[in-house]
Amino acid sequence: MNLEQKEWWEGFLTTENAVILDVRTEEEVANGIIPEAINIDIYKGQGFIYQVEELDKDKSYFIYCLAGGRSAQACGIMKQLGFEKVYNLVGGISQWEGPIEN
Repeated sequence: MNLEQKEWWEGFLTTENAVILDVRTEEEVANGIIPEAINIDIYKGQGFIYQVEELDKDKSYFIYCLAGGRSAQACGIMKQLGFEKVYNLVGGISQWEGPIEN
């Protein structure tokens, strides 16, 4: 499900057992990350799938990348793997106006 920034952030803040998932590369993450996010690089292919399969399917995942494309792809992959609560940040971190950690 695609969410605009405000709904995405409020959803994360108000959802119990919510996880922020950053699917960018390590180089991109070095430029800043949304607080509490865990990073699993979608470009790792099968490695991405292995890492995602270890996550708790009962939790809600708020996913982002640089512009929203890779995170939308990650949402699709996760749905195929049996995750029901996945939310894509439209526009990604490039349009993010919320908190960022370096």
